[in-house]
Amino acid sequence: MPLLIKENSWIAKIAARKLQSDNVAIVIGRTIHLYHVSKEDFLKDEKWLRHEICHIRQFKKHGFFPFIFKYLLESLRRGYYQNKYEIEARMAEDE
Repeated sequence: MPLLIKENSWIAKIAARKLQSDNVAIVIGRTIHLYHVSKEDFLKDEKWLRHEICHIRQFKKHGFFPFIFKYLLESLRRGYYQNKYEIEARMAEDE
């Protein structure tokens, strides 16, 4: 399954506003959507890349729509930073 990266994504732009962040990467399925960061710069940041690849693995493990549902439910219950899928992705940064 190839990794896809989309620069200047409107999806990532919405996420950046929601997260109040200057630059964002967000995974939908097997595509990493970027906002305010080039593909080249993103790929140079190994921790950030490992974080987003973890989300790709989560999509693969749980299935596309089930993972979106589980992720959103987890965010509603615990918030973005305490979301267990985000915690797992942050742990993957140092692997």
